[in-house]
Amino acid sequence: MVAFQRSFDDLGRPLSEVTFAVVDLETTGAAPSVAAVTEVGAVKLRGGECLGTFQTLVNPGVAIPPEIVYMTGITNVMVGPAPPIGPVLSSLTEFIGDAVIVGHNVRFDISFLDAELTRRGQSRLTNPVVDTCALARRLVRGEVPDCRLSTLARHFRLDHTPNHRALADALATGDLLHVLLERAGTLGVLGLDDLMQLPRMGGHPQADKLRLTTALPRQGGVYLFLDGTGRAIYVGKAANLRQRVRSYFSTDERRKVGSLLRQAASIQHQTCDGPLHSLALETRLIHRYEPRFNRQAKAWRRYAYVKLTLDERFPRLSVVRRAKPGDGCLYVGPVGSVRAARQVTEAIESAVPLRPCRGRIGRSAAGGAGTSGATPRATHCPDRALGLRACPCTGAVSEEEYRPVVDRLVRGLTVDPEVLLAPLRDRMEMLAGSERFEEAAETRDRAALLTRVLSRQRRIDSLRAAGRIRLRLADGSEADIVEGRVRIDAREVTNQLAASVLGPVEPPDSEWPWPLGLDAVDEVAAVSSWLESNCHKVTLIEAQFGWAQPAPPIPSFEQVAAGSGLPDRLDGRRL
Repeated sequence: MVAFQRSFDDLGRPLSEVTFAVVDLETTGAAPSVAAVTEVGAVKLRGGECLGTFQTLVNPGVAIPPEIVYMTGITNVMVGPAPPIGPVLSSLTEFIGDAVIVGHNVRFDISFLDAELTRRGQSRLTNPVVDTCALARRLVRGEVPDCRLSTLARHFRLDHTPNHRALADALATGDLLHVLLERAGTLGVLGLDDLMQLPRMGGHPQADKLRLTTALPRQGGVYLFLDGTGRAIYVGKAANLRQRVRSYFSTDERRKVGSLLRQAASIQHQTCDGPLHSLALETRLIHRYEPRFNRQAKAWRRYAYVKLTLDERFPRLSVVRRAKPGDGCLYVGPVGSVRAARQVTEAIESAVPLRPCRGRIGRSAAGGAGTSGATPRATHCPDRALGLRACPCTGAVSEEEYRPVVDRLVRGLTVDPEVLLAPLRDRMEMLAGSERFEEAAETRDRAALLTRVLSRQRRIDSLRAAGRIRLRLADGSEADIVEGRVRIDAREVTNQLAASVLGPVEPPDSEWPWPLGLDAVDEVAAVSSWLESNCHKVTLIEAQFGWAQPAPPIPSFEQVAAGSGLPDRLDGRRL
């Protein structure tokens, strides 16, 4: 037997173009392990027309129980001259071909066919399967006392009457299928994938809103749930818009989905030319409209930078909420929160003896060895009070002596992370060796956070530094990326909400490296991660200034050596 596997395009075909093979079996019992087939009937349908029928008695090789004879009217005498199941099975599978198999309680019939195929060393049926009983429970359960085939035939006055004979029951099931397809059409069920998904939506309280998905195409892009006022309440992306949105009514069991569907009054969409366009457009829409059901909608407002104040005589680290391009300072991030930025700052200050005190230091307070009679102004410096390090605010460190510390930090943040990570690793091992495990774990967690921040910064900066990049994706689409952001042709955008987030993606008018803005970081980070995960599916057409990841990779602190005694805890806060 030839196994047929439907492609994605096949499943999306209009139901009027799908070929159905309605199958019914009569057997000597209820289980294929102890019973055998006595009759096979099938009818092939497409577009409401009958393409052919198949019917034959089968010699089961065993006696038919009296109660089965009474129910079906098939006797031992009738099946005596009939062919065995082997040749019948070959003819039936040839008749079915690649059609969609339909049956009433079809799992019963499929179980017998698969059992017989398995006994003969053949592959099981792989055709798509539709159960009219499951569809009836979903569509008409409130109209009938039960969903038996005979009950439904009487209720809908079907042209054929089921009578426990294979062909008659198959013909009646075909009539029922057409009735149910008409009902399903009112819920926006227009393709085979919709039809197969429909039974799993049984009893959904928002099933009547399935009609909102009727206009959704089976293409990739972005979708928006809107409430009664027209405000976007959720934005998502999908490779198949129709399939993804309809899944909210069946397979998606996330806690907030029910509330989302109750508040949704309409669903809009925008098709996109490839996954990178979808990714970029989704991110921009979430930033623009801050939909309340998108978890990350307002997260970007909490982002913060770690700033090295290179515009000061004695640079220091500070945590700021906004970056200023062109101010001559070095920025790391943004990271996920002020708290995370402070942890990064603490990790760096543990590795490099940078001054932790705030404020600018005047020349009278930091004149160095050549200063006479200078009075320190920064008497609040905690490190000076505790004698932990010679801070510039004491007047004991000159600019020339402080500059190598700053240069080492700049090198660690930009080209050689080991400058920062090696001291942290040494400190962690020293503390663990002294059995000061809690302090060692704290050092490890700081180092792990710094590692993640620097790794992310490195990926993002390498993408941005490449300037303009043109890529060809596996699906044949192309993407034009400028400074890490995806260019989207406004002429291809038809959705008004989507058009509102299209703007220039040119770099700012300042010298590299300029800090990445809060409004762009999520998009650039998402594009960078996508490219890293899918690099084997991408062809590089052009890179304006070259594009490569620095090597070697930054070592990870995530894995703790077995038997080290350190608590198994890592900071999982968002970067």
